Amino acid sequence: MATAPQTQTSTPVLTRTYGIIAEFDTPADAMHAAEKVRDAGFRKWDVHSPFPVHGMDAAMGLGNSKVGWFSFFGGMAGLTTGMLMIWFMNGFDYKIIVGGKPLFSPLYAFPVSYELTILFASFATLFGMFGLNRLPRLHHPLLRNKTFRQATHDKFYVVIETADPKYSATETRKLLESSGSKHIEMVEE
Repeated sequence: MATAPQTQTSTPVLTRTYGIIAEFDTPADAMHAAEKVRDAGFRKWDVHSPFPVHGMDAAMGLGNSKVGWFSFFGGMAGLTTGMLMIWFMNGFDYKIIVGGKPLFSPLYAFPVSYELTILFASFATLFGMFGLNRLPRLHHPLLRNKTFRQATHDKFYVVIETADPKYSATETRKLLESSGSKHIEMVEE
């Protein structure tokens, strides 16, 4: 009994476009492009460089980091927890007078409270930074892009996400070309 040959039908792979990447040769060119993108009103974009560029935060229009607030409130929670814990244990739950000392004093509760302040502040800083950076992210579309591999060597990149409300394929490309980019390409997810 003969069987008919089977043909494989491949389903088309649907890829989503993550954004558009523009390459620049110098930090000054990347900073100039960042200023243009900022002035155009884009919100979901970033600049990647092999080293920190002084003044890039201002060129991108970034304010102060919110991580400090996580640290502050975590530290306050640690201090409050330490003081309340010592007060509850010594002044309320298990009252023992030792050497005529008061049942609760902030002076002898300070070492424990100080350590909890540091512990809570460090955890709040770590987890706050993870949250603000949307971590852990197991994959980022830029890491698969061959052009982006030069970001750790000698190139500077401006990446604008397609999720940005102001994104338009033609207008965004024109903006990056007018900024002086030599190479512009789409980044697929």
